[in-house]
Amino acid sequence: MRHFITGALSVFLLSTAAIAQRGALTLPANIAHLSQQAALIVHGRVVSTQIEAHPQLQNLTTVVVTMRVVETLKGPAASTLTFRQFVWDIRDKYDGAGYRKGQELLLLLNANSVYGLTSPVGMEQGRFEISRDAKGVVLATNGQANRGLFANMAQELHQPGARLSEPTSALVARHRSGPVPLVQLEEVIKQFSGPPQ
Repeated sequence: MRHFITGALSVFLLSTAAIAQRGALTLPANIAHLSQQAALIVHGRVVSTQIEAHPQLQNLTTVVVTMRVVETLKGPAASTLTFRQFVWDIRDKYDGAGYRKGQELLLLLNANSVYGLTSPVGMEQGRFEISRDAKGVVLATNGQANRGLFANMAQELHQPGARLSEPTSALVARHRSGPVPLVQLEEVIKQFSGPPQ
């Protein structure tokens, strides 16, 4: 009986994780790793989204997202960005894979594949929705509620040339989950967004 309960609990926890990922399971990664792996990091606003079949691979459903770029933190700068992302989960067909017109985002994107597909690094970990609190502070929150965003960063912080402001260093040391000020998140990203590893 004990083995049955343990097995049932394991299946429940794994299926819950899969649902939370909208069909894609990913390993947890901190912002230093996400920043290093990203080929393009942009802050902008979604102008349009379109669910459509991939032009070459007709059996693949994709979402085509166009953004007006406010700032490019890594990669070639442009005023607009259009990218195509594979739709991992049937539910994503009905909500544009979580992208919506007018949405303000900070995206850490992988390099395009040979088929012209990309996605945020670490999936929901590399897609930050931008909001403002009651005092007007601009905040960023990823699809994991920023859990583990600054985890295990001691090694990165001790690399030669690694320097963060005092407030940002304090944030990195104490933060566990929840929104973070965009200006401080961007400071960390700029510090660690060297060439993709």
